[in-house]
Amino acid sequence: MNTRERFLSSTPHAGWGAAVATATLRRNARRDLAAAAGGLLALALAAAWAADLGAAYVVKVLVWFAAGAALVWHGLRAGAHPHGRLGAANRVTLVRFSLAGLLFALLGEQVWASAWAAAGTIKVNALAWAVVALAMLTAALDAVDGALARRSGLASDFGARFDMETDAAYTLVLCALVWHAGQAGPWVLAAGLLRYGFVAAAWRWRWLATPLPPNRRRQTVCVVQIMGLIVCLVPLVPPALAAALAAASLALLGLSFAIDVHTLAQARHPRPEN
Repeated sequence: MNTRERFLSSTPHAGWGAAVATATLRRNARRDLAAAAGGLLALALAAAWAADLGAAYVVKVLVWFAAGAALVWHGLRAGAHPHGRLGAANRVTLVRFSLAGLLFALLGEQVWASAWAAAGTIKVNALAWAVVALAMLTAALDAVDGALARRSGLASDFGARFDMETDAAYTLVLCALVWHAGQAGPWVLAAGLLRYGFVAAAWRWRWLATPLPPNRRRQTVCVVQIMGLIVCLVPLVPPALAAALAAASLALLGLSFAIDVHTLAQARHPRPEN
């Protein structure tokens, strides 16, 4: 290897290239986050005006987005996304997270509580059905981001984690809305808290943090859980039926988590071969 080749392959050169890629990613990420924030603010203002939600609703939407944007920025700085741009898949996930913020901000709003306490009026039905439609749209987008990541060649650990955490946060929001609507008791929150309980337990028992391989059963249960919660929000569904549906989907989710814990426990203490 001659002097010129040693210079081109040296560590400083490689580090400079990585720094440029990182700077490009952060610049593009700032642009995408700003665009998402602007679009979400416009939607929040329109929703607040249409449903008489008030300024507090808009503030809650912005707080939700700010918290998510901070976590996204932290994840990008950790280097789990080795590409120069977020990519279409992560943008779709960002849209999903933003739309979930519109649903989250309904919690604590008297208009939303009244929508279920005084069922039957045109205005109430319009708000309730609008929530169901928005929840369905947010759920449907979940089938888009993964396929986009694989097709574009921009799949990354960051994207997979972003998608998973968005699903978890969205599920918890749906649980809270079902409870807030009086369609089920506070126990329904367990479906949204299971993921966070699992993560908390992994801090104490590190073997629970072992990565699990992709699994069709886990993906199917997640879809069933989310769709079941959305059905619970349909105004035509009586509370007794909604509670039964929520309980069944919670049991299914709990079983899925139990299978994963059992799998991790077996990997921790493999059986000796005969």
